[in-house]
Amino acid sequence: MNIIIDNSDLFLTGFKNTGILFVISAFFALILGTIVAGMRVSPAPAMRAAGTLYVNAVRNTPLTLILAFFALGYPRLGLPSISFMNAAIVGLSLYTATYVCEAIRSGINTVSVGQSEAARAIGLPFIQTLSLIVLPQAFRSVVPPLFSVFIALLKNTTVAAGFSVLEAGAIRAYLSERGEPLLPGLLWVALIFVVVVLGIMTPLQRYLEKKWRVAR
Repeated sequence: MNIIIDNSDLFLTGFKNTGILFVISAFFALILGTIVAGMRVSPAPAMRAAGTLYVNAVRNTPLTLILAFFALGYPRLGLPSISFMNAAIVGLSLYTATYVCEAIRSGINTVSVGQSEAARAIGLPFIQTLSLIVLPQAFRSVVPPLFSVFIALLKNTTVAAGFSVLEAGAIRAYLSERGEPLLPGLLWVALIFVVVVLGIMTPLQRYLEKKWRVAR
């Protein structure tokens, strides 16, 4: 217990930055993933091809390489500079969006085709059919896989430690610099992750599942 008390500043800063990375990346990944899922079921072949290319290219690229590009390659392109934190958020968002897309697309496939046909029969265009009829039902059926994606995102934030972002994954290195024993520090980091997942994310998942199951 002494290690977390003596280094409370390090743990607080690390997990605060982890929370920032997670919340912002999850928000943008959900938006982008939903858009790409819509592209993948679009009646326009070009949209479907673009969505498929993005998912296959990014999802099959290691997250470490994506973050390395934004941390090391992006500054060489002559574009406006961004902090390592913002670079990590962009990389995590783009990477996680591909998994969000596939989860939502599986939910779209559970919605009866007849409902889309009925919407088109009364004159609704594809965007309105998707946003007003298909997606509200799809989201209800993909709560568990979506939360699995976000739990994976929470753990993936630790990769950002390798690119100068002081978050939970970097606590080990800073403890080493302070001469603290590493194993107890790593165990505390792991325990806090478990508490966040089991104490916050899992109850939220169960609440949404129950709420939307009743609504249906």
